[in-house]
Amino acid sequence: MGLAGMLNALNFSPLSSLTSLNLTFNKLYGSIPPTISALSKLTSLDLCTNNFTGTIPLQISSLTKLNSFNLSENQISGSIPPWLSNMTRLNFLYLSDNNLSGTIPRELGRLGNLLELTIYTNQITGSIPPTLGNLTRLQLLDCSNNGISSSIPAEIGNLAELTMLELSQNNLTGSIPNWLGNLTKLNILYLWDNHLFGSILHEIGNLVKLTGLSLQQNSLVGSFPTSLGNLTKLEFLYLFENQISGPIPLQIQNMVSLTDLEIDSNHLDGSIPSSIGNLTKLEILHLYENRISGPIPHEIQNLVSLTDLEIDSNHLDGSIPSSIRNLIKLEILHLYENRISGPIPHEIQNLVSLTDLEIDSNHLDGSIPGSIGNLTKLEILHIYENRISGPIPNELGNLRKLNELLLYNNQISGSIPPSFGSLTNLTDLRLFNNQLSGSLPQEFNNITNLKKLELGNNNFSGHLPHDICKGGVLYYLSLESNHFEGPISKSLKNCTSLVRVRLEHNQLSGDISENLGVYPHLWYIDLSFNRLSGKLSPNWGGCHNLSLLRISSNKVTGSIPAELGKLTRLQELDLSSNYLSGEIPKHLSKLTNLYNLTLSNNQLVGEVYLEFGELYNLQFLDLSANQLRGRVPEQLGNCMNLQLLKLGNNHLNGSIPFQLGNLVYLQDFLDLSHNSFTGKIPSQFGKLNMLEVLNLSHNELTGPLPPSLSDMMSLLSVDLSFNELEGPLPNNRIFQNAPIEWFAHNKGLCGAVKGLPSCGSFTTSKDDANKHHKLFLLITVPSLLFLFVVFALLIMRRKKYAINNASIEEGGFSIWNFNGEGAYNGIIQATENFDAKYCIGTGGFSSVYKALLPSGKLVAVKKFHLLEIENSPSKQTFWNEIWALTQIQHRNIVKLYGFCSNG
Repeated sequence: MGLAGMLNALNFSPLSSLTSLNLTFNKLYGSIPPTISALSKLTSLDLCTNNFTGTIPLQISSLTKLNSFNLSENQISGSIPPWLSNMTRLNFLYLSDNNLSGTIPRELGRLGNLLELTIYTNQITGSIPPTLGNLTRLQLLDCSNNGISSSIPAEIGNLAELTMLELSQNNLTGSIPNWLGNLTKLNILYLWDNHLFGSILHEIGNLVKLTGLSLQQNSLVGSFPTSLGNLTKLEFLYLFENQISGPIPLQIQNMVSLTDLEIDSNHLDGSIPSSIGNLTKLEILHLYENRISGPIPHEIQNLVSLTDLEIDSNHLDGSIPSSIRNLIKLEILHLYENRISGPIPHEIQNLVSLTDLEIDSNHLDGSIPGSIGNLTKLEILHIYENRISGPIPNELGNLRKLNELLLYNNQISGSIPPSFGSLTNLTDLRLFNNQLSGSLPQEFNNITNLKKLELGNNNFSGHLPHDICKGGVLYYLSLESNHFEGPISKSLKNCTSLVRVRLEHNQLSGDISENLGVYPHLWYIDLSFNRLSGKLSPNWGGCHNLSLLRISSNKVTGSIPAELGKLTRLQELDLSSNYLSGEIPKHLSKLTNLYNLTLSNNQLVGEVYLEFGELYNLQFLDLSANQLRGRVPEQLGNCMNLQLLKLGNNHLNGSIPFQLGNLVYLQDFLDLSHNSFTGKIPSQFGKLNMLEVLNLSHNELTGPLPPSLSDMMSLLSVDLSFNELEGPLPNNRIFQNAPIEWFAHNKGLCGAVKGLPSCGSFTTSKDDANKHHKLFLLITVPSLLFLFVVFALLIMRRKKYAINNASIEEGGFSIWNFNGEGAYNGIIQATENFDAKYCIGTGGFSSVYKALLPSGKLVAVKKFHLLEIENSPSKQTFWNEIWALTQIQHRNIVKLYGFCSNG
């Protein structure tokens, strides 16, 4: 019917003799007019499938002759009125598919003549009232799709005439009551999608008239009861998504009327019984997501009516039986995620009705049979994650309805056949992780509806398809780790649908700014390890959803565009190993979601901004191998999540900020090497007890190593070489067992490391200490009464990377740590007992001599005059100079290597 509008203006009085009013399937709306009560002789009132709103009017209670009242499929609200119990002649009460709320009124138990009661798809809560057990004539009860809770009352067991009991999609709890076995007239029993627990009772086997049993999506446990074999009229059995365990019973062979058997997503084990071949009417068989093992029985060939066979995600083994050729009606075949081995049988060509074939994630081997090209209705073909080898057969080009072709993670070789150009409906093509090679055929450009294209980790070569995004729907492009060359396809420039792009590890070239545009949905792009050139476009700032941007190891020049600071969702930025110049944009400090910032191996200048200390989520910061200058900001110590910090190979100077010791999660690397850092190593570094690699080499660090370094228990590698460090090594296994290379070219480190002097050689004996002043280095020669000091003759400024010019204390002066008399004799020999021809300067209290030692080292020796030094003021001058030279360290002041006093 086509009636529309409201009933409020309608005068029902002239229709007082009407006995039946049917207004179903119209477009009536508004509230039900109370004046409808004027139809006092009505026995049937049907207002279903309209848009009535409001509540059920009280005046309807006067229609006491009604035996059928249907308000279903409207938008009636409010609660179910208790006064409905006054309509005692009712046989049929339909209130389903409305917006009714509240509870089921217990008064409905007075409707003793009721045959059918439906209140499904409302918002009813509370429990099922026990009074419904009084409706002993009831044949149909449907309370499904509400919010009814509690357990099923035992009184429902009194409804012996029930043929349909539908209580699914509620919040019912408790176990399945055994009295259900008494409702022997039941045809339909639906209790699915509740919170029922316990086992399926043996008494269910008494319901021999059942045609439909749905107990799925509960928490049922225990085994599959053998008594279900009594249900020979059962047409569909749904037990999926429970916790049923044990084997599938042999008695299932008796359920010969079954057309739909779905017992998936349980804990069933054992094998598929061969007796399942008796169920010749089966159209749907779902056994997936269980623990079923053993082979697929050959008897499955008897299930000639099957259209859907899903036995995936089990422990099935053996091969795909050739007898599967009989299942010519099969449309869906899922065998994936098992342990099936052997080749794909050629007999699969008989399954000409297949639209979905998924045999991935098994141990299948051999090649893809060309006969698979007979399955011309196929829309989905998944053979990935097997051991398939050989080429892709040309016959795949016959599958012109194919939407998904997934062959990845195999050992497929050869090239993509030109016949692929016929697969114009293809939206998802994944061939990655194989051994495919050659260029993509020209016909590949015919595939214009691709949404996903993944060809990574193969040996493809040649150019990218120029029409790769012609259809404008490509969102996932993954071509990484191949040998593609030439420019990026121009069709990608306007491909605004892109979400994820991986082109890394190829040989792509050309200007990076020419063929890339603005991508509003892009969140991941990796162009690393190619030959791309040109400058970074400011347009990258328009990719607002970008979370990862990698363009490392290319030939990109120019500066980093400040517009990257607009990418507030960016988590990883890697522009390393290019030819980028200029300063790091300060705007990058606004990217507070960054966890990885890698700009190493470029030509960047300027300083490390203190604002970088606001990148609290940063875990990896690598600015190494640039030309950065200035001090390291102490604010970097606020980046508490850092696991790696590399600032090496720059021109950074000043002291190392002690705040870096707050980076207690540093684990992978702390590299400050090849800079011009001065001062001492911060003692706070001892807190970095997770750090594995520490590199402070090639700086100008001075002073002793802080003892707290012994707390760095995770260290695997330390490099402190080429500094001015001195004193003993920390008492730590990694330091004590280290190679000498880690400490080479320092001022005076000592310890148990082979090649370093013993720390004991730096101090005098107790007896000597009583006779002489405490001196840095003491040499006593009884036959000589003089004082002298040895300095570096030349003012040596160590270059940052000059490893080949060892510092003057190396080699020639290691002797001073062990044999004072030998060192003295070397000086006497070099100056021919301080001959005047070696004198290069004379002062009031001393003379300076040039000495070329036997080792080839050139030094200056300052000798104080014996007579002048005897008076106290002059002697004090000597000690003052010694004290000053041991305290002051500067690149423009000569270095003190030793002195001697004998009196």
